[in-house]
Amino acid sequence: MRQTLADIMDAAANGNFPVPDGGTTVVPAPSRRDTGVLAFTAHSVVFTDEDPSWVHETLAAMGCDELAATMNPRFLSALLDRTGRSTDTIDLLTVASSLPGRPALDLREITDPVHPRVVRARRRRDGVRAWATDGGILVLGRGVASRWETAIEVDEEARHRGLGRELATAARHLVPPGESVWSQQAAGNARSVRAFQAAGYRPVGAEALLLPA
Repeated sequence: MRQTLADIMDAAANGNFPVPDGGTTVVPAPSRRDTGVLAFTAHSVVFTDEDPSWVHETLAAMGCDELAATMNPRFLSALLDRTGRSTDTIDLLTVASSLPGRPALDLREITDPVHPRVVRARRRRDGVRAWATDGGILVLGRGVASRWETAIEVDEEARHRGLGRELATAARHLVPPGESVWSQQAAGNARSVRAFQAAGYRPVGAEALLLPA
């Protein structure tokens, strides 16, 4: 039975990663929306409906460092051209387990369906819900391979008070018991990286999502 991206993600959430052999695994895209590259330590996963032989042949022809070949700009550019998609940034991918009980923060659910943060989240996630608290917003939904994904936003005037950490922690209380919650942070966004790691999110790899045109 062919391995799926969900299988790989579930294993990684539990600390079981692909063998660090410098190889690349190609799996089917989990949905029409989601295509991309996930790089673990010395092993990459490309999730796409393109021919796997094209992926391997393209990587071999480029002669890139095999440990990071799929994140090489030349390969990503070739994959973007091949799929007709676009991309934003290469993100740090982190994960944390759920926590029992209610969040400590006073959260108010945002019910406005055209709230800008909700509209933006729906481009990448299903079943999006959002909550506001004084100085920040928390978004939660089903993203790549139906994993729970969260994103937070902290007002500039509310920074340096630990609110980012509290919002990221709150997301762990909002997912169902026994589930994991994932989050992507741009590698250069040091404040966001620190907030999520302070809230118990563990780095598992790098991810480049290819967005539909």
